[in-house]
Amino acid sequence: MKLALVHDWLTGMRGGEKCLAALCRRFPDAELFTLLHARGRLAPEIERMRINTSFLQRLPWIERHYRYWLPAMPRAIESFRLPADIDLVVSFSHAVAKGVQPPPGVPHVCYCFTPMRYAWQLRDDYFADRAAPEPSGRLGSVLGLPRRTLSSTRDQLLDRIREWDRASSHRVTHYVAISQTVARRIADCYDRPSEVIYPPVDTDFYAPAAVGRENFYLCVSALVPYKKTELAIEACRRMRRDLVIIGSGPETRRLKRLAGRHATFLGWQPDEVIRDYLRRCRALIFPGQEDFGIVPVEAQACGTPVVAYGRGGATETIVPADERRAGTGLFFDEQTPEALVAALRWFEAHPHQFPASLARKQALRFNAERYERELLDLLDAIAGGRLGGLRRAA
Repeated sequence: MKLALVHDWLTGMRGGEKCLAALCRRFPDAELFTLLHARGRLAPEIERMRINTSFLQRLPWIERHYRYWLPAMPRAIESFRLPADIDLVVSFSHAVAKGVQPPPGVPHVCYCFTPMRYAWQLRDDYFADRAAPEPSGRLGSVLGLPRRTLSSTRDQLLDRIREWDRASSHRVTHYVAISQTVARRIADCYDRPSEVIYPPVDTDFYAPAAVGRENFYLCVSALVPYKKTELAIEACRRMRRDLVIIGSGPETRRLKRLAGRHATFLGWQPDEVIRDYLRRCRALIFPGQEDFGIVPVEAQACGTPVVAYGRGGATETIVPADERRAGTGLFFDEQTPEALVAALRWFEAHPHQFPASLARKQALRFNAERYERELLDLLDAIAGGRLGGLRRAA
């Protein structure tokens, strides 16, 4: 039984790469195809695979600026010629990986993190030029183009990518969604059904410890527009609460200007540091809308409550508390500082409604062993039981 694994790009160990790593451990002889590979940044089980990259790998500074090459990515993924003798293709896709062309008659299972956000749901959040003054943004001033022209050109390009994304969706024979939220998007965008298998969370590593809670809130996030970190900053500023922010990204400078003295930026930190802060913070604030959202589950695994925007994957992983019952967190219904402030005030007024034991129990529903078992069982069924002994390799 021969497998081909496909991933959008391999530039670091985030949630998607952790999903891929499980199959790399189980199928070390599979071939792995990806648009580009930043060597040395992945887990050993991925690095030791036979990794095939696209023509994008040869471009200068591609590891840092690969997002600017989005228009070339459909062509790049289609440039792969998968071996004719493979029996199963498994892609891990949030961009173009699901558009790979399998050999005729070979099943293609796509573990879909989401249909391409840039082209479908979050276009304005991804491409907003918040720092640029009117009437033209920074890019517009370089090119001599007004913002309206740039916006129109961008939308035309993304419309074409969305058309490709929809057309290439038929190259997948079986979709697996990371959440019910994403399953609904797959149905809306591709008119296709999907199984739901939640991603793995390392609940052995993220676990409670005998440390006391401290009087600060925590955000752990890439600092990009759609994560809405500014909501946490503004809410904590108004309430005069300390906020610790772990993460980096293009929004860092703007967010620091907004923050004032109540927010501390730690930049990127290793998992051990993140775990330490999750164990000590008053609560995790999660203001963005995510496809699944692994950080809130990691927080709950540490016994930490989560105050989250009540849309997207967080609604599937957090048990909201109310006056009558305990929970693992709390939702706010609008992405405004006022709504978040109201939620934080309720949280602070009802501290006994958020027992650490309940948060831990909820997180265990998403453990890594469960993910591997569910995914391997599904792949084995699609392969007609032919995975056999391979799926027992560790």
